[in-house]
Amino acid sequence: MLLITGAKGQLGTELTKLLDENNVAYYAADVQELDITNRQAVDTFFAAHKPTFVYHCAAYTAVDKAEDEGKEMDELINVVGTENIARACAAVGATLVYISTDYVFDGTKKDGQYATDDTPNPQNEYGRTKLLGEQMVAKYLQNYYIIRTSWVFGKYGHNFVYTMRRLAETHDKITVVNDQFGRPTWTRNLAEFMLFVKTNDVAFGTYHFSNDNSCSWFEFATEILKNFPTEVLPVTSSEYPQKATRPQYSVMDLSKTKATGFTIPTWQEALAKMVAEITE
Repeated sequence: MLLITGAKGQLGTELTKLLDENNVAYYAADVQELDITNRQAVDTFFAAHKPTFVYHCAAYTAVDKAEDEGKEMDELINVVGTENIARACAAVGATLVYISTDYVFDGTKKDGQYATDDTPNPQNEYGRTKLLGEQMVAKYLQNYYIIRTSWVFGKYGHNFVYTMRRLAETHDKITVVNDQFGRPTWTRNLAEFMLFVKTNDVAFGTYHFSNDNSCSWFEFATEILKNFPTEVLPVTSSEYPQKATRPQYSVMDLSKTKATGFTIPTWQEALAKMVAEITE
């Protein structure tokens, strides 16, 4: 059996749609069906259903809240929950796909992109707990994929694309930071790679997946709103303070992922397709 945790989230929903299209059977579990923070509940669920392959999409992703009011929940879901899932996978011999983040890096690298084996050094609570989640996966399992992604957007759930489009409806001008650089990721393409690693028996290990090309948040916003009358203006991170420190530069190297044979579209191509879908 194939299991998806966090099946109603932004990525989980995208993945279920893709699996449906490909006639792949799965069990979609969200918190109502499976509370990953409850070890006994997880063990009981795995013993009953005996999944052979698990897409662990459940995560706490409120980056700023994780610094204070959501700190306990962030730890509980991303660390304890992931440990529970990893242990349960080991018990039944299941392969695990764990989704991680560019925020495991500190963003100070100036001489190229972050490779999969570069030393992590998270600068915020969310990045810290996602890295601990990675370590839990590697501690209990040999058959696993850690897929680090970044700047996720898609048709389902809340994300930067919807935020910018919504702001453009009520603002003549929008300011967006121009000194943080990374790679946007369309959930559809990420889900396709997640399916690809399973169907093509890709070697286990850590991979980076985002869409090709990099940009600043300002450049991303400018492309999102290129057909809107709203003016997008660049500002520095210091002019737009946030609770959680963001990496200034978190462009991840995609060469290991490309070497699997998977074709990665540019973020501009991905964005255009996603916008076409939501405006049909």
